[in-house]
Amino acid sequence: MTRPPGLSVRLKLTLSYAGFLMLAGVLMLAAVWAVVLRDIPDGELAYRHPSWRFAFDRPDPLHGFGSVALVVLAFLLVFGLAGGWILAGRMLSPLTRITGATRMAATGSLSHRIQLPGRNDELRELADAFDAMLARLEANAAEQQRFAANASHELRTPLAITQTLLDVAGDDPNRDTGELLSRLRAVNTRAIDLTEALLLLSRADQRSFSREPVDLSLIAEEATETLLPLAAKHGITIETYGDLSATVGSQSLLLQLATNLVHNAIVHNRSDRGTVWVTAGVHDEHAVLTVENTGELLTPQSVATLVQPFQRGAERIRTDHAGVGLGLSIVQSIAKAHDGSVTLSPRAAGGLCVAVQLPRSSIGVRRRVLVGSQRR
Repeated sequence: MTRPPGLSVRLKLTLSYAGFLMLAGVLMLAAVWAVVLRDIPDGELAYRHPSWRFAFDRPDPLHGFGSVALVVLAFLLVFGLAGGWILAGRMLSPLTRITGATRMAATGSLSHRIQLPGRNDELRELADAFDAMLARLEANAAEQQRFAANASHELRTPLAITQTLLDVAGDDPNRDTGELLSRLRAVNTRAIDLTEALLLLSRADQRSFSREPVDLSLIAEEATETLLPLAAKHGITIETYGDLSATVGSQSLLLQLATNLVHNAIVHNRSDRGTVWVTAGVHDEHAVLTVENTGELLTPQSVATLVQPFQRGAERIRTDHAGVGLGLSIVQSIAKAHDGSVTLSPRAAGGLCVAVQLPRSSIGVRRRVLVGSQRR
């Protein structure tokens, strides 16, 4: 929420309590002036009002003034305590609302919001920050629920197919076991790939990995060489460009990131004479890995959903090596775990451009020689 600037809570409390103290001092001075100073002309007491005789109609008039002072002080004490209690309650009432929202959140209710009104100060900043935290927690909880539901559905599919194949084979003893084994092996491989992808995604989200100096250009080369046979099978040409792009992170996770990007660019490409461009370099103090590919025309709306788990884009799916729908989700999780970002944009000529930005490192990287790699 955008709020106009206001006084801080500390300043409000300071002014409030100072105001009560000044008011008490004024009342005390007024009492002294009205009772003593005003009624001592030429050094003698003048009884201007009969109501004061109870205090001063005695040999020691100062003793009578002390009685009046005690009465005034007692009144000021009660008035100050009552006023301070009410004032402090009004000033700190936002904390009561924040505490109530915290207790509701502790019971699992994340939809409640404080929405504290008024001008901006420390307590309202705290309330707004707490509302933002609740919104993020609620969004994360909903995302986790959707992810769990999608993962359960994806894992259930190969199990159901396996069960169906076994039932059919049991009803037909003369069925070719070779075909059955081949289909079962393919279904089992898909289930294994999905399980490994889920474990990798969990590992990236938890940031449970060691960090070391990494060169993105070498990572890109290794991923490209690994997928050259798949590219040749699909008739895809891979062009690699790269300079020293040092960052700090997990060698295996960043290799998985680059492999997913190149794999995605190959399997979601044109059916003939497609091209993949893999570029590593440094831009604006970031190590950047960019993977582009030819393919179908994509809209910005469809591209925005591709990083969501199990989103495959119907127009981009191949019947083979299509993956499990977690490739770009894993890329985004690995990039976030390395304090980086992923940007997806459609190419004007068709296809997709994915740029991964990671913090640049000045730590030296020991370069490795990859047999058969070619760089331009």
